[in-house]
Amino acid sequence: MKKSASAHWSGSITEGQGTMSSQSGVLREAPYGFKSRFADGPGTNPEELIGAAHAGCYSMALSLGLGSAGFTPVSIDTDATVTLLKDGDGFSITAVELACRAKVPRIDAATFDRIAQATKLACPVSKVLKAEITLDARLEG
Repeated sequence: MKKSASAHWSGSITEGQGTMSSQSGVLREAPYGFKSRFADGPGTNPEELIGAAHAGCYSMALSLGLGSAGFTPVSIDTDATVTLLKDGDGFSITAVELACRAKVPRIDAATFDRIAQATKLACPVSKVLKAEITLDARLEG
């Protein structure tokens, strides 16, 4: 299976503007630019989209891991905070902080934590990222 996305950019790095689109059409010419990436300007940015992809992937993978262990989650909510820092002449994504809150009947905290931590390593988006990936996973009542 292959999925694709595209980006278009016009102009200089600080004054230019771009759009990003996805094969599914969920993103259709979504605007992005210097201000949406490095300030509080309108639009999206690559780090935000990586965070959304990682949070979505982790949530689905956790559902799989829980299901394989005989548990069906009521809900899984994951936030991903992506850190972009200056690195010499450029920038690097240095970390992704995952925060997951899940409601899972009949599971104990130790079993949940074991599955949650294994999922952090097994999630396909985790595997592709070279950044340090942390996880704060908590079971909710």
